[in-house]
Amino acid sequence: MDAAQNTRPPADVWIDVPLVRRLVAAQFPQWAGLPVAPVESAGWDNTIFRLGSELTVRLPRRRVSAEHVGNEHRWLPVLAPQLPLAVPVPLGLGVPGEGYPWHWTVCPWLTGELAALTPVADPGRTATSLAQFIGALQAIDAEGGSVHEFRGLSLAAHEHNTRAAASVLRSSLDIARLLEVWEAALAVPAWTDQPVWMHGDLHPANLLVADHQLGAVIDFGLLGVGDPACDLMIAWTYLPADSRAVFRGALAVDDAIWSRGRGWALQFGVRAAAYSADNPVLGDIGWNTIAEVLADFELTTS
Repeated sequence: MDAAQNTRPPADVWIDVPLVRRLVAAQFPQWAGLPVAPVESAGWDNTIFRLGSELTVRLPRRRVSAEHVGNEHRWLPVLAPQLPLAVPVPLGLGVPGEGYPWHWTVCPWLTGELAALTPVADPGRTATSLAQFIGALQAIDAEGGSVHEFRGLSLAAHEHNTRAAASVLRSSLDIARLLEVWEAALAVPAWTDQPVWMHGDLHPANLLVADHQLGAVIDFGLLGVGDPACDLMIAWTYLPADSRAVFRGALAVDDAIWSRGRGWALQFGVRAAAYSADNPVLGDIGWNTIAEVLADFELTTS
C-alpha cells in the first residue's frame, strides 16, 4: 500500500468494556449480569461487544453513524420477516448515558464468521442466495423509506470522493485505467424509477458464513432507498468471476443497472483500499474489489 494512505476516520468517543457494562446495567438490568467482551470488527463506524452468549451490543463510534441507529430500529423489524437470510433485528434501544452521547443497540448474536475470512463451499449457491436476498429486499414496499445521504444518492454524486481516493493509490495501480472504468459507469443512464430498499454496504465483512454456507447479512447502517444498482456491488466485492453470471441471471438486471453496480463496487473498493491502512480486512476487500472490477471491465470491453 501507498505510504501516503490515510487510516479510517478516528473515533469521536472512547468506548470500552467498563462503559458498556455501566450502560447495560443502568438501562437493561435484565442483562446486567452477563459478561461483556469486545468483538473484532472490520467496520469504520461502530464498536461491537458480545453480551453473554446470545446478545451483542453495538455502539456508534462516530457521530455520523449515530444518526443511523434510529433508522435501523424503525425498519429492520419490518424488513426481517420478508428476507431469506438472518439480519440483526434490534432487541433494545439504548439511550445516551454514563458519558456516552448517542443511542445504541442490543441485538441477538448471529452465529457465523465474517465471509471475508471464511470461504463458502459453493460459490454458485452463494451467488443465488445473495440474489434472492437482494431481490426480496427490493420487492418490499419502500413507502416511508429514507434516501441515505451517502449511498442513496446517484453514482455521479461520488465523483469528487472517488477521484480523491483514487489519487491516494496513484503509486500502486494504473489510475487512468481505473478512472476509465469509473467514467464508463457514469456514462450509462441514471436510475429514474421509484427508489427501492437497499442494504447499501454489501461486502464480505458484512456477511456471516456458518458451516461454509452464507447465513446472515449484518450492519444495516447505510440502509435506505435508492438505485437498485447499489447492492449489486456484492458481485465484485465478494463473488468470484465464475459465479457472477449466476448472480446476474437470478436478478435479471439490464446492462445499465449492471454497469452502475460495477461503478458502485469501484467506488467502494477505491475508498476501502485508500483509507484502511489500519484495517487490513477492509483494505484487502478494497484491493480485491478493484482487481475484480478492472478484470471484469477488461473482459467485457475487449
